[in-house]
Amino acid sequence: MLKSVIDIVETLATDVRAPARPPASLEELAATFSAVDDPLAANLRAALTGLRPAAKWAGEFADLPAGEVWVVDALDGAVQLLQGLPQYCLTVTLVRDGEPELAVLHSPWLKETYAAKRGEGAKRNGIPIEPSRKKSLDAAVAATSQPPFVTRQPGVAEAAGTSLTAVLKKALAVRNFGPTSWQVADVAAGRLDLFWQYGRDAANLAGAALIAREAGAVVTAADGAPWTPSAGSFVATAPALHALVLDALNQAE
Repeated sequence: MLKSVIDIVETLATDVRAPARPPASLEELAATFSAVDDPLAANLRAALTGLRPAAKWAGEFADLPAGEVWVVDALDGAVQLLQGLPQYCLTVTLVRDGEPELAVLHSPWLKETYAAKRGEGAKRNGIPIEPSRKKSLDAAVAATSQPPFVTRQPGVAEAAGTSLTAVLKKALAVRNFGPTSWQVADVAAGRLDLFWQYGRDAANLAGAALIAREAGAVVTAADGAPWTPSAGSFVATAPALHALVLDALNQAE
């Protein structure tokens, strides 16, 4: 079934188009987003339901029912797309009883697809991936982001700021390359050495977390506890960097 999901996502991605010019207000942005996202999400839902008729549907990862559920973000990085920037991706995750079973991320700009199925490893464009071999933060390229509407989660913006300061003092560089899920997948593939984020953002993180784990990266919350969809922080790192990253984040707190 994983290949069928990949085919669906890659095919529907060809219909995604940026607006002729960026929206000029929040209201225009919301309307433009809906005009792009709504039909794409509807087409994804129809195609995925054809694969798993009994699976339920969730646009966001919250209070999921038991059984199989499709968790879909048709446009992770929608802000970039609406601004005419290329850093966005489509994400599809099949969750069973709260655990991600398979995940597909596709970047129309890069023409790349990350995919993983639990217990079977992770690949990019069909080629197995693995995380970075780096062992020190002074050589590490880190990435971070924030959940959508970050001010709706008290304390998260402040944690983002203090943690950024802490990691900047130790890492070679810190970047934000757009879609949350894609940056986590890039950690899985060794393009980035680590990613962290504060706040709940399971819709963007669940599938990417599966890809990272299947590739061999370490995925936890910022306190080192196993990451779950309800966790208030997220860390994905190359294996040798995990303890160093947690130490830096804990110092920030």
